[in-house]
Amino acid sequence: MYKIKYIRNGVFLSINNIKLDIEYIRSQFPAFKDPTCKDWSFFENAGGSYVPQTVIDKLNKFMISTKVQPYADYPMSKIAGNQMDESTKLFAEMINAKNNEILIGGSTSINLYVLSNALKSFISPGDEIIVTNQDHEANISPWRRLSESGAKIVEWKMNKKTAELEIEEFEKLLTNKTKIVAVTHCSNIVGSVNNLKKISELSHKKGAIVIGDGVSFAPHGFPNVKNLDVDFYTFSLYKTYGPHLALLYGKEKILKQLPNQNHEFLSGQYPYTINPGGPNHEELVSLSGIYDYILSIYNYHFGNDELSILEKIEKVNQLITSHEEEIANPILDYISCRDDLILIGKNKINNKDRAPTIAFYSKKMSSKSLSELLVKNKIATRNDNFYAWRCLNALGLDPNDGVVRLSMTHYNSIEDTKNLLNALKSI
Repeated sequence: MYKIKYIRNGVFLSINNIKLDIEYIRSQFPAFKDPTCKDWSFFENAGGSYVPQTVIDKLNKFMISTKVQPYADYPMSKIAGNQMDESTKLFAEMINAKNNEILIGGSTSINLYVLSNALKSFISPGDEIIVTNQDHEANISPWRRLSESGAKIVEWKMNKKTAELEIEEFEKLLTNKTKIVAVTHCSNIVGSVNNLKKISELSHKKGAIVIGDGVSFAPHGFPNVKNLDVDFYTFSLYKTYGPHLALLYGKEKILKQLPNQNHEFLSGQYPYTINPGGPNHEELVSLSGIYDYILSIYNYHFGNDELSILEKIEKVNQLITSHEEEIANPILDYISCRDDLILIGKNKINNKDRAPTIAFYSKKMSSKSLSELLVKNKIATRNDNFYAWRCLNALGLDPNDGVVRLSMTHYNSIEDTKNLLNALKSI
């Protein structure tokens, strides 16, 4: 049985009506008390999130006590190596992967370029690779470059009216020659969550390998990669409350077959074979602080230790989803009702079919001008193409001026929403 929890507003909450305690959440992030940040409503989370105190503490402790080469026999080195291994183990648990199925690299772009170079050996002239025009460039150009090895590049195009990727169109593109499908789990412009599980199912029937880009999905709830049945999955850890690193998951049976991209003596030692140079040690160790933070959310709101880590992650994900819908839907509704503003993507989040990543533009002014006006109102945002220039081209938008993007996460508050709406009403 779950415990009934008494929250400070004087209401007894059962398991059925527990809501995310935003005061508790924001208290975990020093940025909200920092003089530089505290007076701003932060809407640039898709570019990189704030970090909780748990991550900062792990980083500082490592730099003070164990900033040495790891895995030697003296105490500081042993501790350093153990902490690095522990961070990898904990993140594998959080996404339902084996320890030897994930690697931590410098960025999603780097991880995918190395992976594409390794998968090149699987490609013969005439083989087909499906990419989209909705993705961030990180999950497009590495695969397009395999045309140099004889691959035929097939583009899964968005519906220009809805900006959605339609499964029916994807099925038309799949053939027995399809070897790789590269697709975003969630667009960093459109915001829509694509049915990656269905895409994987259809692709596997043709024997294709699926690479899912989860950069815009993972900040809103860590995925269960086994449930998705995706072959490779990647996301940026600096957008999931950590340092500037990225995670790449790959199914063990495929990792075993990939040619070594690392030092010769590491041949056969996957996943190190596709992680040349390895991760930054101190930042890798600090990742365990993300695990601590996510577990603290669970313990604060539920307090039941009988569940598995995956079950706890799912409970936290549900809290996050409900809160993000509550704070994002008023913004989606307002923008979609303004005649002079054009919203890209769905105008409401229903059952996590959209991320609280909201891109729009004005009929009356440039995105640059609109962004500057919002910044003057202490709304931290920006205009850009956000490395999804193919998406903007497909929608007939200028990728140089781009769109204004308001990206929220679970530590944003309803006050942030009100501040944003007031700023938009003044424009």
